[in-house]
Amino acid sequence: MKVLVPVKRVIDYNVKVRVKADGSGVDLANVKMSMNPFDEIAVEEAIRLREAGKAEEVIAVSIGVKQAQETLRTALAMGADRAILVVAADDVHNDIEPLTVAKILGKIVEEEQPGLVLCGKQAIDNDMNATGQMLSALLGWSQATFASKLEIEGDHALVTREVDGGLQTIKVTMPAIVTVDLRLNEPRYASLPNIMKAKKKPLDEKTAQDYGVDPAPRLEVLSTEEPPARKAGEIVGSVDELVAKLKEAGVV
Repeated sequence: MKVLVPVKRVIDYNVKVRVKADGSGVDLANVKMSMNPFDEIAVEEAIRLREAGKAEEVIAVSIGVKQAQETLRTALAMGADRAILVVAADDVHNDIEPLTVAKILGKIVEEEQPGLVLCGKQAIDNDMNATGQMLSALLGWSQATFASKLEIEGDHALVTREVDGGLQTIKVTMPAIVTVDLRLNEPRYASLPNIMKAKKKPLDEKTAQDYGVDPAPRLEVLSTEEPPARKAGEIVGSVDELVAKLKEAGVV
């Protein structure tokens, strides 16, 4: 079985995001970029499935700008067997929309015929949480979202999902789309020898046009602004003073 893992290049989660002065978007100049953390967990899980003998090959895919090669090399250094880069934008500020990504992934799935697609549940830059679900709908495949545990049993997958009320375990028929949550695993660090080996692993470069998909955006960002600063708290001396403050704020 092949496992396909889409990975996205995003601003590193340790970096404080800055909004452009004109409010047209996020400032990406001289900002450290890395693999989306949820996608990193998906790559780790795919590698573990291969190590357990449940999968034969792990393929990493990224759709975006040419610089996403670095993200794919990280996936290869972690242990992915090969990678596919689909160049769908020239400007790093152009985010490829989930439907476009799902359509391109659908074409790649038709070519590669994987038994499982492991996605991060969402990207930390736009928080759309939509690509996996859209891909499932386009392919007509089973889907399991927010996975915190995954077990492959023959032609079925047992998936424990994180839901509002706790945990839910479901069985889905393979092939399937599974989107992963934070508690599924702890991704490994790529060792220096594996980073060197990753440079020799195959990385195919394609374009959105090769798959017959128009990457032009359908959404227009009107403005971007930082969240308002939190107001300082107040220390009250008694319960009566607390109730009075709450009444002033209109809470009670």
